[in-house]
Amino acid sequence: MSAKILEVKKESCPAVRLVGKRYDASPDWGQWWANDWFAKLETNPRHPFNGDAYIGAVRVTEGRPERWIGMFFPEDATVPEGFEYVDIPPTDYAVCYLCAPENSSDFYTMETHEMCLNALKAAGMTRREDDWCFERYQCPRFTTPDENGNVILDYGISVL
Repeated sequence: MSAKILEVKKESCPAVRLVGKRYDASPDWGQWWANDWFAKLETNPRHPFNGDAYIGAVRVTEGRPERWIGMFFPEDATVPEGFEYVDIPPTDYAVCYLCAPENSSDFYTMETHEMCLNALKAAGMTRREDDWCFERYQCPRFTTPDENGNVILDYGISVL
């Protein structure tokens, strides 16, 4: 596996509104690029916890994964037509800063998820079961490779 954890930090996120599209199956990032949906969301001010990032998120509801693609906005943000939202209460996250080659599939494996769970446990944090996990595709960390061709993905797991 080529993904490595550079750092694990506990980050507190106040209440946010995740605006985007909900998926019961695998999310379709290609749809987002083809329809230029991020450009429609970017016309509104994002929450500082979001920064310039695109968000892939998942939680378990009623025993099933609920996946989202979108962005974090202030909790009272207006939702553009054609988008959905979910309000997320204030939450603490263990954020693993993952480093791997650009376009690596290692960012998205269960092995990497388990590596992050072990790292947060080693840091004295406890996962909040069935609560939010997110991928924060932060510019330029994820969009501009370093001299070795690596990028950084922020992977957050809600913690108690």
